[in-house]
Formats: sequence, structure tokens, C-alpha cells
Amino acid sequence: MAGTLYLIATPIGNLEDISFRAVRLLGEVDVIACEDTRHSRTLLDHYHIRRPTVSYHRLNEAERGGELLDRLAAGENVALISDAGTPLVSDPGARLITRAAAAGVNIVPVPGASAALAALMASGVEEPVLLAGFVPARTGERQRWFEAWARHPGALVVFETPHRILASLEAMEAVFGNSRSLTLCRELTKLHEQVVRGSIAAVRAQLQVQWTEAAPRGEFTLVVGPPQAPPPAPGEGHAPELTLTAATTKEELKRLARQLHVPRSELYRRWQQLQGKLETDRG
Repeated sequence: MAGTLYLIATPIGNLEDISFRAVRLLGEVDVIACEDTRHSRTLLDHYHIRRPTVSYHRLNEAERGGELLDRLAAGENVALISDAGTPLVSDPGARLITRAAAAGVNIVPVPGASAALAALMASGVEEPVLLAGFVPARTGERQRWFEAWARHPGALVVFETPHRILASLEAMEAVFGNSRSLTLCRELTKLHEQVVRGSIAAVRAQLQVQWTEAAPRGEFTLVVGPPQAPPPAPGEGHAPELTLTAATTKEELKRLARQLHVPRSELYRRWQQLQGKLETDRG
């Protein structure tokens, strides 16, 4: 009979943020697959867990996944954990779980800490919420990525690294303007936990002042609020496209987006629709 694959959430900082069930299972399984065995040893030692560990990360998941599947097929129980938080939330493991499910292995999620959920709690935003994951590293891809997500009607949760956070906030402000709120979270549940709330521009300005001397440590979790409805123009209701004409330039579109507090990409889309309508009318 095949063993069980447990997907166990671990603390994102404070070692007390783990369930009794998770600690018990980590002490009972035959092997623990860790994203980084050295990192996970701190947690395991804290709870006096002496089970064997193996590394399982993006660089070895094809080979190591086969080994773990063989152990599961032999009846062993395996726990999969990431460096922090919930496995598979922007962490490796999808390939192993897909193959395990196809092989008929019993898969049991053991919920717990999650940076995304903790940040949502701090932000106060309501559903719908979409987990977008890590922001692309390259400038052009980053800009297009935010433009694609600008169409989402709800809140977004994204992750970013310390050395790219200011560049991402700049790109976010260029795309979203002032139409969305932002909650920036760093070092959640740790000693130097930080939560900054405000407009995208205000948060970026605060960070620029705060980190002039040294870059911060720790990954960032950002909760971008849902788009706010643009204020109506006098006598025109909520229809910013009525202010556009066929002769509107791209620079004028940028200024209009700032004035109406709408994403530039959304205003450009509406302008294109208007252009198409005008061309149809001329035909």
C-alpha cells in the first residue's frame, strides 16, 4: 500500500506559528523533503524533530521527485515543506504533487502560516483577491505584467525582492496611477515586522526616504487594492471616454489618466475602442 504525501505549512518567521498537527506529523513521517535542509533544520531542532531530511527544490525536483515517488510507492510517508509558509505558494512542489496524484498517492494538505494570507489580514481588503506571485525581474516584462493585471477587477497579492522593490513600485505607479491602495508588508511575524499603507506613490516615497542608506532585508508581500471608480466629470457621469477625441495624443492620455485616477492602460484601451468606433462611423 502506498504511503501518504503530506504538504505541511511551516512558520514564515515566528517559530510558534505552526500547528500541533504539523509538529506531530513532522515527527512521524519517514522523510521530510525540504526546500533547503539547512534552513529547515532550525525549525526541526526547535521542536526536537529528528526525522531524516532530503533537499527538494527547483533545480533537483525532476530527479528528487522520482526518488520520493519510489519511497511513497514502497509505503513510506513523506512530508513536503518549503523554507517558509505554505508549500506550492510560489514554491516548488507542483510537479511532485501532479505525479503523486497520477500514481494514486494519498495527498494531505496541512494548512498553516502563509505570507499572502497574513498580508491580506493586515490590508483589510475584501474579495475578490488574486494571488499573482512574484513580479518579473526584467523591466519590460515587469511593465507588461502589471498592465495585464490592471484588468483584474479585484485586489492583487504579489511578492517582490528587496533589490527590486522600488523599481516595481515605480512600474506599478506608472500603470495603476492613484486608482489603487497599497499595503506593503515586510518581515511578517518577525522582530522587525513592517506594514506600510497608503497610495502607491506615498508608499514608494516613504520607502525611498527610509532606505537611502541601506537596502532592506526580507521578501515583500504587497496587497494592491481593487481599482477605485474614477470620479465623474461634471454632467458626464462615470464616462471618462467622453473626454477623449480622435486627436488625443499619448501625452494627453497620460495626463488624463492622472486627472481621472484610472490606470493608463485602461484609458488607452478605451481610447482604442473610441478610435475604432470613429473609424466605423466614417466608413
